[in-house]
Amino acid sequence: MIIFIFATLIMERRVRVRFAPSPTGPLHIGGVRTALYNYLFAKKNNGDFLIRIEDTDQTRYVPGAENYIIESLKWLGITANEGVGFGDGEHAPYRQSERKPMYKQYAMQLLESGHAYYAFDTAEELDAMRERLKASNVDSKYDAITRMAMKNSITLPADEVQRRIESGEPYVIRIKLPKKEDIKFHDEIRGWVNINTAQMDDKVLYKSDGMPTYHLANVVDDYLMKITHVIRGEEWLPSAPLHVLLYRYLGWEEVMPKFAHLPLLLKPEGNGKLSKRDGDRLGFPVFPLEWKDPFTNEISSGYRESGYLPEAVINLLAFLGWNPGTTQEIFTKDELINAFSLERVSKSGAKFDLNKAKWFNHQYIKHTTNAALAEALNKELTNKGLIFSTEYVEKVCGLIKEKINFIKELWEVGNYFFIDPVSFDEGVIAKRWNDKSPLVIQDIIQLVRSHSDFSAGSFETDYNEALQKNGVTNKEFLQLLRVCLSGVAGGPPIFEMAELFGKEITLKRLQLALDTIRK
Repeated sequence: MIIFIFATLIMERRVRVRFAPSPTGPLHIGGVRTALYNYLFAKKNNGDFLIRIEDTDQTRYVPGAENYIIESLKWLGITANEGVGFGDGEHAPYRQSERKPMYKQYAMQLLESGHAYYAFDTAEELDAMRERLKASNVDSKYDAITRMAMKNSITLPADEVQRRIESGEPYVIRIKLPKKEDIKFHDEIRGWVNINTAQMDDKVLYKSDGMPTYHLANVVDDYLMKITHVIRGEEWLPSAPLHVLLYRYLGWEEVMPKFAHLPLLLKPEGNGKLSKRDGDRLGFPVFPLEWKDPFTNEISSGYRESGYLPEAVINLLAFLGWNPGTTQEIFTKDELINAFSLERVSKSGAKFDLNKAKWFNHQYIKHTTNAALAEALNKELTNKGLIFSTEYVEKVCGLIKEKINFIKELWEVGNYFFIDPVSFDEGVIAKRWNDKSPLVIQDIIQLVRSHSDFSAGSFETDYNEALQKNGVTNKEFLQLLRVCLSGVAGGPPIFEMAELFGKEITLKRLQLALDTIRK
């Protein structure tokens, strides 16, 4: 018998989606992308986006992880309508550990309808069962066949089951899967998915400590919170048939949410899921914020601390698995909301590209106001005991922001605007310096000193006059002039740079270079 589970038409219901992380460590950027896609989908459809913390497994709880998750989402501007960290709505509480009393009734409902059963097997007995099956080259699953040789309410007499429960013997409640039935459901990204129950386990739904497992809790919570679309990572696809059955067994098929399983984020090489180890190996963060492990004190880098702008991270993550169908790559958040659709999410994994990540950040830095960049650079200047006018620092930022990928590079790339060079690019000096070079510099100095005004235009005129007088071409000397003024081979337009220095600094730099290089 084939069970056909069709996606319910829910257009008349208000769209409601959720991001439901577990506080078991720092939030991976793959999780951030899941949150982003949920957020974009909700906003596109004038719906609600909520945050739920799935902490049913208290043994894996990591102190500080929940706050880290919320801070990460807020830094990125992925704001929820309701949920942990964003304010309670009518479906509070939003931590599963605080919802513990409400799950038992649904576990009991499944027991009473014959779709679940008590299991009393000890850890040792489960291990022994798996070893027996392994030795026989059989999949070591607790299923319709193997459960008949185990200690559960299917194989034990009813009075024995009652006695064990009343005596406080540990137990779990497992779903009772059909022996061989096809579970078919529609995924918004992958199309129709069909899995036979012979490939599935009788998963644990409820533990004797009163806590549900993820499978029961997430289905119950999605139902009670009126979730219309479950948008989550590909790793949950194998669990989806079990969840479909739970909706059926609990009588909620008519309001079962639509499923959309997102592709994996892959290593830059494309072979396998992106991990922290890949980031450490290749020198890029896989977490949105810096994370200090509370147990080992190990510090992992974050996008924020590495100098990425939140808007750039959002744009980067949006394109890791989705495309707009156009050549546009730079999107504001509102543009992403308007363009986003699940239909344009890829089925295949998306390779992380560090160079593309830097490119996105560079694009956003180019469009960041000079004032905002100057605020960051001024902090660096203050730390170094350097004081310059806000107007000057803003103009510097305007000249050099085309040359940087990260805000932290402002000082590294543009320090010569604030301090005299201590060295001059040896490669350029070796290639360009000759007997005529000192003569050209001396003539430029004399010409600049000969008139009171100083601008990019007047400096360029003096420069060209000195070249002509000494029979030197612009191609031969221009880069050398840059090195004399800044010490480095690359940078912003030379004459604009000199105008910002001002006449006195420009003359000082030329004389310094002349004296230093001639030694």
